[in-house]
Amino acid sequence: MLGSEDLLEEARKDIEAAQSAASLESLRVKFLGRKGRLTGLLRKVKELPPEDRPGAGAELNRAKCAIQDLLAEALETVGTAAPKPKAVSGMDVTLPGRRRFLGHRHPLSQVTDEILSIFYGMGFSAVEGPEVEEEYYNFEALNTPEWHPSRDEQDSFYLGPGILLRTQTSPVQIRVMEKTKPPVRIVAPGRCFRRDAPDASHFTNFHQVEGLYVDRDVSLADLKGALTHFARRMFGPERRVRFRPHYFPFTEPSAEMDVSCAGCGGEGCRVCSGKGWLEILGCGMVHPNVFECVGFDSETYNGYAFGMGVERIAMLKYGIGDIRLFYENDVEFLSQF
Repeated sequence: MLGSEDLLEEARKDIEAAQSAASLESLRVKFLGRKGRLTGLLRKVKELPPEDRPGAGAELNRAKCAIQDLLAEALETVGTAAPKPKAVSGMDVTLPGRRRFLGHRHPLSQVTDEILSIFYGMGFSAVEGPEVEEEYYNFEALNTPEWHPSRDEQDSFYLGPGILLRTQTSPVQIRVMEKTKPPVRIVAPGRCFRRDAPDASHFTNFHQVEGLYVDRDVSLADLKGALTHFARRMFGPERRVRFRPHYFPFTEPSAEMDVSCAGCGGEGCRVCSGKGWLEILGCGMVHPNVFECVGFDSETYNGYAFGMGVERIAMLKYGIGDIRLFYENDVEFLSQF
């Protein structure tokens, strides 16, 4: 129908005349490659009337299989054995070759997956959002007033009026609540950006995992229970935790969460600056003003939110003293994880 018989006969003659594996490979490309003769005919099937397409497709597939069989038989005939290695002075060519280096997931990706896995086990779902964000979602809907220092240009990367690189993954929570009625139980992983001078504990971009749970009768005890379970799964069941009062504009009451230092067991050492505790995240009960922005009735619903830096968790988990090590692409450092 499309000349498959003629093409098959031409291929048979060319293959029979081939004298080497290289010439057979050229014929394979000529007939079966991406721009090959048979491939071109297969593309023309869609131009045929609908009733003729099944038969034409089957005919071309038979021709393709026949050409493949001819190539395989001819390849066995001409032989594909490589020439024996020549003797090289001072080299034992019979030794096995060097293994190729195999990469693996970056430690930040590994820690992110571990964090998400723990919260998946508590019924949370992961949601992602845009890195280029509107000022409304990044600040206003999160109860952050215009005078707040984080909204200054020296603290955030503005791309234009009202547009910036997000400073946290909290905007994802607002976007989800705008489209979803309670109950809401999500975690939002992703990359964030702040105009921090790089040092041992700060970098211009970093990764966060933030969480949100909204429903009826959600209490501070639910928040403490979930985060205590997370901390002991991540850092070990022997870890102690504590919550210290703090201020965040989008939660009230708010707290920072600490875990006991693994290096000294809470006795005090250089790692924890003699305090015996290490801060891992911020959290609190969602502020009623945030619910008003998304249309939730704060008299009916309440909830908790939390946020943690992935780099911070990885540094505490593995005893890493400088955040910049994650971004220097030092193979010796990365291969440890």
